[in-house]
Amino acid sequence: MLAPLSAISSSLNIEGVWANGDADGWIELGITNGELRGRIIGSPGDPENQKPSRNDVENPDAKLRHRPLRGLFILYGFRSDGDGHWTGGRVYDPNSGHTYRGTITQIDADTLKLRGYVGITWFGRTETWKRRPDSL
Repeated sequence: MLAPLSAISSSLNIEGVWANGDADGWIELGITNGELRGRIIGSPGDPENQKPSRNDVENPDAKLRHRPLRGLFILYGFRSDGDGHWTGGRVYDPNSGHTYRGTITQIDADTLKLRGYVGITWFGRTETWKRRPDSL
């Protein structure tokens, strides 16, 4: 019975566009050389990306506060542990300017859980992300 579940998990494709936990940003996830990365590509409030991108004003490095958020990689360094689990990555939160360790678990084709934490996983927060329907 475990083999079929494993086969289902292995067939999931995490690449695509996802709405973040607050549903105020679209993050494009892609895999390059085995590394899962995610970048901000827009928001539901600006579906055609007509508004100017906000800048990274909360960044602790003053030299980076003028860079636009659109196009910014906020997830990087994640490697697959198999069965929809990604670990070893970092999560940058542009709302606070903090970077956290992270794990990602893909629950099904349209749902993933992103956990950002400091030190150990107990000291963190989990968000549920939903796939944008047109990004399959």
